[in-house]
Amino acid sequence: MQQKIYWIDNLRAIACLMVIVIHTTTWYITGPVAVTGFHWDIANILNSASRVCVPLFFMISGYLFFGERSAQPRHMLRLVLCLLFYSAVALAYITWLTPISEGRSLLKMLQKPVFYHLWFFFALIGIYLLSPLIQVKAVQARYVVLLVVVLAVLANPNTASQSLGRFHWLPVNLYVSGDSIYYLLYALLGRAIGTMETQGRRASWLAAGGFIACVIGIALGTKQELKINGAFNDTWYLYCGPLVFIAAISLLVLFKNVLNSRTVPGMAMIARYSLPIYGFHALFIHYLRTHHYDDMSRPWLDLPWVFGVTLGGSLLLAMVLKRVDKHHLVS
Repeated sequence: MQQKIYWIDNLRAIACLMVIVIHTTTWYITGPVAVTGFHWDIANILNSASRVCVPLFFMISGYLFFGERSAQPRHMLRLVLCLLFYSAVALAYITWLTPISEGRSLLKMLQKPVFYHLWFFFALIGIYLLSPLIQVKAVQARYVVLLVVVLAVLANPNTASQSLGRFHWLPVNLYVSGDSIYYLLYALLGRAIGTMETQGRRASWLAAGGFIACVIGIALGTKQELKINGAFNDTWYLYCGPLVFIAAISLLVLFKNVLNSRTVPGMAMIARYSLPIYGFHALFIHYLRTHHYDDMSRPWLDLPWVFGVTLGGSLLLAMVLKRVDKHHLVS
């Protein structure tokens, strides 16, 4: 069990860092007029490599709560309190430091999160509610491969449309639709793969190669969409897209195989504070970008600066919050 805790901690920490990378680089990706050429490509690669962050969080939750142990009322209470607390923090930020209408944010808060990153808490509520009904059985690797090929690729509504003449053959319509289905599938596979015997050099190399190939595919696909449309298109970036799906599974297997004996130095702290870091990080990035404490004309300085300030500031607030929050309700 200790081995599983180690790789889960490492995976949680890297997913947390990837979230910050995504939101740090998004300002480059969605504004190709301002930042073009090589700088846009670097941001695109970093963002593409980090798209697995949210899927990994769902897979970790599935591993923890879709087995013998299920989410308890205290877990649900903590999730709801986190949603309320970080929504309140975001609302205070909006009120005092932005021109955004806090009234509209309040009126729409049950349909749209107060701040964009808080959608994850809404999505996780469904996973927690289903947890007591689900106990994933042990399955073989070939079944997982078949499941991924059929549901995550062939029948995935987010798969790029393909036709032979007038005959439309991809994606296949198996009536699998909606992101929630895929978030649930991530959680199910997190448990299935997490308890599966995956050790072996061949499996590790295959997982590493699969992750790299998917990242290259996501980056190239996004670049191609930019050329075709003349503007950013998120088709290849979708968390439920086929390449992101395969990349997330590959990284989970890689961490489980390679980083299962100890926590990588520094990762233990990030993992311990990952929840409040997630809750605070978007506010730091938004403030730095909108108050011109950045320099997007020099990305080689700007990206490490924004990432570092965001991680450091979020980690500092997380430590303070943990001292105040004695029962760990929102930290």
